[in-house]
Amino acid sequence: MSQLFESIFLGILQGLTEFLPISSSAHLRIAGAFFSKAQDPGARFTAITQIGTELAVLIFFRNDIKKIIVAWFTQTLMRKNLSSDQKSLARMGWLIIIGSLPVAILGYVGKDIITNNFRSLWLIASVMIIFGLILGWADNYGKKIRGLDDLNATHGLLYGIAQSLALIPGVSRSGATIAMGRYLGYTREAALRYSFLLALPAVFGSGLYELKDALKSGTTNVFTLSQTLVATGIAFVIGYVVIAWLLKFVTTKSFRPFIIYRLVLGTTVLILLAAGVINP
Repeated sequence: MSQLFESIFLGILQGLTEFLPISSSAHLRIAGAFFSKAQDPGARFTAITQIGTELAVLIFFRNDIKKIIVAWFTQTLMRKNLSSDQKSLARMGWLIIIGSLPVAILGYVGKDIITNNFRSLWLIASVMIIFGLILGWADNYGKKIRGLDDLNATHGLLYGIAQSLALIPGVSRSGATIAMGRYLGYTREAALRYSFLLALPAVFGSGLYELKDALKSGTTNVFTLSQTLVATGIAFVIGYVVIAWLLKFVTTKSFRPFIIYRLVLGTTVLILLAAGVINP
């Protein structure tokens, strides 16, 4: 398989898995082990392709995001009085900022460790299983009594701490934040919606930082910049479709299929590693 087709495949995989609680970064890392050169696509490639899926979030939730930004600026910078609905929107803006702080700090401080030490398939497969069990427990025992209007600064910070765990491939950004939301008693839809919004600053920040370096070098380690941008565009299109489907899915279904999938995939990768079929 040529590198172009490999990048296209990874773009499809990124779009399909980014918003599901199964870890897109783990899937890209695992898929790389089966490619012709059995190479890790790398953290830079992953971060840049995630720009595509977050652009899908930006467009899908554009009306909500616009209202939040306008209300936040009106309250914070213009110091104008707001209606109760606008105050709620401005508050959401603050909660997104608060929730973004843990991943921003840990991502900056631990960049080298994240890039070089968290890419082992042994770690990724184990984390897939462990956090699958955590998500299953939280989804089953969450009280399902809170909506986004009940979100407060403490819960926003806890969501943010959960999101920062996704710096380890295999945890899943959406999986960790959804698990935290369910543990705190939020409905599946509320936990998922805040997860979407909370990811925007972190993913765009990381992706644009890596894109800046890729523009200088013309490469993302394994793939050329043009191949990476093709994968990013594909991830955007597929990611948009997945958002619409997932929001409908969680209104009537549990996360059990994703939990089972995580356990099966993690176990399979561990077996393949132990048998020497793939390189960690």
